[in-house]
Amino acid sequence: MSDHPRFSIIAPVFNEEGNLPELYRRIKETMDATGEPWELVLVNDGSRDRSAEIMHELHAADARVKIIEFAKNFGHQLAVTAGLDYARGDAVVIIDADLQDPPSLILDMIEKWKEGFEVVYAVRAQRKGETWFKEFTAKLFYRIIYRITDIDIPLDTGDFRLIDRRAVDTLTTMRERNRFIRGMTSWIGFRQTGVEYVREERFAGETHYPFRKMFKFALDAITGFSYLPLQFAMYAGFAIAGLSAVAALAVIYARLFLASQAFFGQATTLVAVLFLGGIQLITLGIIGEYLGRIYDEVKHRPLYVVREARGFDEG
Repeated sequence: MSDHPRFSIIAPVFNEEGNLPELYRRIKETMDATGEPWELVLVNDGSRDRSAEIMHELHAADARVKIIEFAKNFGHQLAVTAGLDYARGDAVVIIDADLQDPPSLILDMIEKWKEGFEVVYAVRAQRKGETWFKEFTAKLFYRIIYRITDIDIPLDTGDFRLIDRRAVDTLTTMRERNRFIRGMTSWIGFRQTGVEYVREERFAGETHYPFRKMFKFALDAITGFSYLPLQFAMYAGFAIAGLSAVAALAVIYARLFLASQAFFGQATTLVAVLFLGGIQLITLGIIGEYLGRIYDEVKHRPLYVVREARGFDEG
């Protein structure tokens, strides 16, 4: 289309062949209701099913569908980053392709945006179709992040949000590799508000965020926005030093005045050495996590590699 898009919708895609036609239908129905020009930016994050083929079919049928194809799988957060880099709209919406986040909520976000808010995030009031373990760990994750990070990340929010062009331009200048976009969006400030919704079950397919990926995602969030794990070493050192001093005094007293045999031999020494060794290994592991992320940054590799971008040269 020749019109500059007022709204850009970004949807990362990884093996979503069963969801893409319905995603497009719902996005089109919602965005056509605005009466404004829009574009749908689909980012193929190394899908191994028919997702790429379906994306090209959608683009051929509707030029408002734009395609970014990665050279390999780079991950959800980098797919979102690519969408932000390429999106041209005055307001940009991030949404997952699995249809757990209802496209119809975008209309409510737009209303808040027109009221003057520059970031409008979706708050999950209820989560359907998830196991108790997934729901429990998700709630625990959000509350831990809220407590230990240096920024105010709203509880029970994901990446589903509308971002004003000025905020998008700020986000695209932040090029760290281990990304936590909802935290980055909170960090930049601007006027922000939330709208509540019920998160639905997946329309088709299986989740692409098993516990292993969620754990890595949590590490990226914590190490990207908090120094508390590093401070753990100092706190643990003071605590162990204090316990050691008390224990030493107790042993001296027992040997001098109680004639006890309980503290003779190597058992106590062995336990103390193993305890201290465990603390040291934990501390080294925490430091290693931060050093690994520093190493990733200093290599200055591109965040992602695009094999093909289609539709962005039109208009």
